Amino acid sequence: MPVLSRAGMRSRFRGCLLGGACGDALGAPVEFLSRSEILQAFGPGGIAAFAPAFDRRGGITDDTQMTLFTAEGLLRGAASGASPAALTRGVAQAYLRWLRTQGEMNLEGLDEEPADGLAALPELNMRRGPGRTCLAALHAMRDLGASARNDSKGCGGVMRMAPAGLFAAGRAATMTPMMTFRLGCDLAALTHGHPTGALPAGVLAVLVLGLVRGEAIEVALRTAKDCLRRAPRHDETLAAILRAEEFAASGEPPPSAIAMLGGGWIAEEALAIALYCALTAGDFAEGVQIAVNHDGDSDSTGAITGNILGARWGEAAIPPDWLADLEAREIIAAMAEALLAVE
Repeated sequence: MPVLSRAGMRSRFRGCLLGGACGDALGAPVEFLSRSEILQAFGPGGIAAFAPAFDRRGGITDDTQMTLFTAEGLLRGAASGASPAALTRGVAQAYLRWLRTQGEMNLEGLDEEPADGLAALPELNMRRGPGRTCLAALHAMRDLGASARNDSKGCGGVMRMAPAGLFAAGRAATMTPMMTFRLGCDLAALTHGHPTGALPAGVLAVLVLGLVRGEAIEVALRTAKDCLRRAPRHDETLAAILRAEEFAASGEPPPSAIAMLGGGWIAEEALAIALYCALTAGDFAEGVQIAVNHDGDSDSTGAITGNILGARWGEAAIPPDWLADLEAREIIAAMAEALLAVE
């Protein structure tokens, strides 16, 4: 495996979270538009730069909010022991704190609000289109850290799971790819009870782990697929990944390839679209633009693609004008730095 410098690792950690937020922000204004409506509104190339969403350019959605709370939960869980159970409980508590920022509440198992936590920041106390499944699962949570009692395979688990890969990369001496995969699956299962709602999250976590450690994307993805194949009921997720790889290798044009991969509303489709975009992109902007200009869940597919490409190419690959306008940029960067320091 290549050995990255500390500066190289730092760039990829920051690139992963900032890149995901940029993809989220680019896709936010067009999330519920069809491709034809996007082209009509933004021209033949589709949306290529931040447009107003939530009364500003570069506004983030619940995807980035929950990604940040995932990171905070992992850091607080590690402080209490770093066992899988402690990490899962830490993230579950973080999600309950996020629930309160959405103007809702579930006090079961919720510790006293940390004075220095994300939930204390005005920038994150905004309702940005939270997913109904996540809200319902967190309201229903009675045993802290227990898997959701639903059969959802929506993309709300995978779209927030890049921090699990970063956390594992910071603890490379103790966390194997398979441990990373299980962590990602367990954290997604807090809100999404169907195996296909959780397994893509494990795949993304392992992919991010490999990329920020300097692996080629093909190598990191092969490792992630090896982990996936060891999980029960993995066929649906694996089939979606293989379709994405097939389309990427075939030269299938992005509009038709993504249309055949799905809309991204469910987890395996969102992951497949992001993988196709990451495998075919010539640069960061191109990959994220492809990921949002389609019928479907544009902010989530943009966020996952941005996570992958930011972890692959680092912060410098992200267009500077996107970073300049990105909402909560300093908070996002600080969380990446905290994950890097966890070792």
